Amino acid sequence: MKSIRKIFGLIVLSGLCFYSCETTDMDLTEDPNYLTPEQANVDFYLNAIERSYVSLMQNFGNYGAQVTRIEYLGSRNYLNAYAPTSFDDEWDLAYRQILADVEAMTPIAQENEQFHHIAIAQLLSANVLITLVDFFGDIPYSEALMADEGNFNPNLDNGAAVYNAAAQLIDTAITNFNKEAALEPEYDPFYNGNYENWIKLANTLKMKIYLQTRLVDNSALSSFNQIVASGDFITSTDEDFQFNYGTNENQPDTRNGKYAGNYRPTGAGSYLSNWLMGTMLEDGDPRIRYYFYRQVNAVPGEEIEPNEQTLTCSMENAPQHYIDGGFTFCSLPNGYWGRDHGDDDGTPGDGFLRTTYGIYPAGGMFDDSRFAPVSQGAGAAGAGITPLMLASWVDFMRAEMAMVEGDVAAAQEFVVSGTAKSITKVRSFGALDEDADLSLAPSEEQMNSFLSGIETAFIEADTEEKWNLLAEEFWISCFGNGILNYNFYRRTGYPTTLQPNREPNPGGFIRSFRYPANLVNNNSSISQKQEVTTTVFWDTNPASPSFPESN
Repeated sequence: MKSIRKIFGLIVLSGLCFYSCETTDMDLTEDPNYLTPEQANVDFYLNAIERSYVSLMQNFGNYGAQVTRIEYLGSRNYLNAYAPTSFDDEWDLAYRQILADVEAMTPIAQENEQFHHIAIAQLLSANVLITLVDFFGDIPYSEALMADEGNFNPNLDNGAAVYNAAAQLIDTAITNFNKEAALEPEYDPFYNGNYENWIKLANTLKMKIYLQTRLVDNSALSSFNQIVASGDFITSTDEDFQFNYGTNENQPDTRNGKYAGNYRPTGAGSYLSNWLMGTMLEDGDPRIRYYFYRQVNAVPGEEIEPNEQTLTCSMENAPQHYIDGGFTFCSLPNGYWGRDHGDDDGTPGDGFLRTTYGIYPAGGMFDDSRFAPVSQGAGAAGAGITPLMLASWVDFMRAEMAMVEGDVAAAQEFVVSGTAKSITKVRSFGALDEDADLSLAPSEEQMNSFLSGIETAFIEADTEEKWNLLAEEFWISCFGNGILNYNFYRRTGYPTTLQPNREPNPGGFIRSFRYPANLVNNNSSISQKQEVTTTVFWDTNPASPSFPESN
């Protein structure tokens, strides 16, 4: 991309300095509100890039999770599930903040030999570009950030070309990580200056690229395996790429957003997915008390009489396609109060009734069957995480590649190890809730029994069932960020066991999202998509609605 120009730089810099810059010495004969890019602090830039990156990934993670049933989707029509205005903020975060800040920061950092600042920024921006392609398809790249040259209407670049550029950017980042820097970042919220882990992340993101392009690139599998052979990628939970939140309620609010939005004086603000809770409940998954916190011990339609005022669907008959498929409808036992995929029944006064986020990853309460209402400061007070790339996920990535290669034994090993790493990580969060009765936490024996059950089930399953088991365990392990699941679902079509939309004919599944409203309204070179079934370049699977099967 071209260097950022004055008009764009001033917009970005004014925001940076208003919120995060300290006062600098300057000639007061000049306008004190005007700062040139050369006067900006590289650490301020990098901090802004990192925080914007986390927000962007959290938002995209929510969208991916909603359409794949990890989170709840409240629309019976896929085309209208998300208005184009829904993505205006994400587009702004990506281009006007992250990518623009990287462009503005880089020449200053180069002059100061702050190579590790540059490397981090390059790596994050590469994954931003990859994610934009994954969600929208073709995006502006080669003509982006060229406003000072008079190009206010950048054309779209092919998604494959953007992927190639992102891969090159990752390689450049690795080169910069290996350089000796004159100045180090003052604050590294991810790896605390451990550049070996940063390089492992870079290689893991390359593995992600190869995995996602395996349907269109015959060399992707061998490239993936070359990195595996090197051993220089994320393999253990102490190398996990995640953002850790604080507990401050006032501005700046440092709490995990899922906590802040649900541990409120008015009760929980979000509904959680019946499919995910039901699957974990049925399987006896040891993570369920960490993921979900129940405020009540009964649900209308299960332990108590149906109630239209608090749970409308408890007074309704299950749709025929739910009956035919044997899917859970409306309510789950034991107080797991959530919503079906596509349930648009509105929002009754059930803020202190519905199940909400638990201790992992939101930093809420461990579910020890206390059945107390949520409140500000309860549990871990929001000191959770946004998972961005975990060792458990990498094992599932390897399981997919093993299945593609026909190495069933290796796939089995990675499914079990990925699940084990996830459980171990999740269990460690229990201690963050000081008021919790952890006697109800799963024991080592229970965890091992659960893992043995997965191993046995995988061995006994046919190929279709193996893919479903792999996908379901991957889904559960990715709670907190649905980006990888969304991509996996479009690559493979698994799991086929997902709860369908409440609407029998919701339209074709979202294979890519419509462009942001501000983008198409202000850029004459870009036309809005008329449907959401347009595939991204790496998705060569059959057209929707026949694919994926669980529509």
